[in-house]
Amino acid sequence: MQIKFGTDGWRGVIARDFTFENLSRVAQATMDYLNRAGLGDKGLVIGYDRRFMSRDFARRVAEVAAGNGIRVRLSEDYAPTPAISWAVRATGSGAGVMITASHNPPEYNGFKVKEAFGGSALPETTRILEEIVAYNMENGRRVITTPYDEALAKGSIELFDPCEGYFHQISRYVDLDLIKRSGIKAVVDPMYGAGSGYIPRLLSVVDEIHAIENPSFGGVPPEPISQNLQELSTLLKSGKYRVGLALDGDADRIGAVDENGEFFSSHCIFTVILRHLIEYKKMTGAVVKTVSTTRMVDLLAEKFGLELFETPIGFKHICELMLKHDVLMGGEESGGLGVKGHIPERDGILLGLLLLEAVAVSGKGLRQLLDETMDDIGHFYYQRIDRRIEDADKERLIGQLRSNPPAMIDGQRVAATNFSDGFKFIFENGDWLLIRPSGTEPVLRLYSEAGTLDQVERFLRQALMIAGC
Repeated sequence: MQIKFGTDGWRGVIARDFTFENLSRVAQATMDYLNRAGLGDKGLVIGYDRRFMSRDFARRVAEVAAGNGIRVRLSEDYAPTPAISWAVRATGSGAGVMITASHNPPEYNGFKVKEAFGGSALPETTRILEEIVAYNMENGRRVITTPYDEALAKGSIELFDPCEGYFHQISRYVDLDLIKRSGIKAVVDPMYGAGSGYIPRLLSVVDEIHAIENPSFGGVPPEPISQNLQELSTLLKSGKYRVGLALDGDADRIGAVDENGEFFSSHCIFTVILRHLIEYKKMTGAVVKTVSTTRMVDLLAEKFGLELFETPIGFKHICELMLKHDVLMGGEESGGLGVKGHIPERDGILLGLLLLEAVAVSGKGLRQLLDETMDDIGHFYYQRIDRRIEDADKERLIGQLRSNPPAMIDGQRVAATNFSDGFKFIFENGDWLLIRPSGTEPVLRLYSEAGTLDQVERFLRQALMIAGC
């Protein structure tokens, strides 16, 4: 089979695609790459989430690393992806591997590569890894291993706790004592994932639901989006809590529920934290957002005189800019947000704590903070819809939009376009519509943001007509 890395690693269905055999091939290619690049001598950090057999898969990767002469620091228990990413950077390791399928349904598992800087492998690196996997398979490259117990006894594999260094970094970044003194009642839903127990260990005043180990994730994919957070919403509506936080399966993405029990999207989180970093923490730097992310970020950057970059979807693109520029904050629609002074990586735990810090400092709820910002820069509504589309229709649509993009949509003139990832049409008043055919599945994604909900819905109806859906 062909091994392909997606937006963040290689993923597949357990026992069908994600097998020990295929995992060993990917692990061997990774070790070949590290040794060729002169990174193998710096060692490898390996972590894993709470998915079915993740510990066993992680041990298999450690066996391959040991067999190839690469010293391993293996997490002694499940851990969030950002804790492993931080450990890579803090220990000066050559790279890291995280066994996780993030927010995917429970039948999936995955293999994420973290580079020495503590962020996800850049596109050039994953391209090389794919080429090595293919070459090794074509040429019968043997997977070289050392049995786990033998490698452990020899010291080739060392068990470690990634919490200690990560917690020290978080405590340096966020004023945990301030949050405790504020008396905020907060509850966290780690969605049975690898973030379970982490925020309560940092803040004993915070409660937690869905924290036990459950590889089926309670029948709900561990993605912190509105429809998956109904229990959290009910708890907030009861009045017992003021803030609800949610983490995805490996805790690198954040979701939230506000004081009214309403879902607080990544766009809202990005906006509130960006203002908090600027006004309370007095931090500066550029802002990076993906093409499907709210315009509120643009307006805040303009208000405070910050440079703004817009990238294709995928945090790897944000990471590249964080490595090249002085970036204050970067984020995407899916809940992946990263900040300056940490790692060029998404971190749901840190961002959740920054939300609590913003509430503690201001004495205001999340929705109140957002409303005050929108009173300042303008009020916005956002929607996304997905539609299945056949490959032939998808190609027809792409050809049509490239060769003859509409100059008017819903009676409004298109003032600017961005075709770096899909087809984004920006109107004179700043409203926008994005038509984005998926590159990996037969799905058409339509996004819009405007000053009224009615306008958003009209733009999306027009997009459906353009696409013939």
